[in-house]
Amino acid sequence: MRRVLAALALLASSFAVTSPASASSCEGVQVVVDFTALGGGVETGCAAGDPASGLAALTDAGFTYSFVPRRPGLVCTIKSLPNPCKMPTTSAYWSYWHATPGGAWTYSSVGAGSYDPAPGTVEGWSYGTGVAPGATP
Repeated sequence: MRRVLAALALLASSFAVTSPASASSCEGVQVVVDFTALGGGVETGCAAGDPASGLAALTDAGFTYSFVPRRPGLVCTIKSLPNPCKMPTTSAYWSYWHATPGGAWTYSSVGAGSYDPAPGTVEGWSYGTGVAPGATP
């Protein structure tokens, strides 16, 4: 019975979304990336300190990204998703969001390369039609 329970616990833990730091322990900018529309889940990371931009926060939190070819500044993939990189449309693109912990998401009016997130805030990314990440900031 112990082996069965241990196997079930191991299996359950393989489905859990892991994060480098929880929101309460992040001394910097918390980053939330919602991969739900791409068949994944919501992942979080912590960009320690005071990252210079939203793109720096994304990278510092452990997420890789790429731009749309010949469209610098327009994020095409995060963690290589979607694969292949698709030209953003009104129904499928990486939207960029800001929030305070426990607050509501606000759609960014500035690109992630130009935005300077303050320590203690939350940055969000969600793939789809411009819907906020599926997690409370």
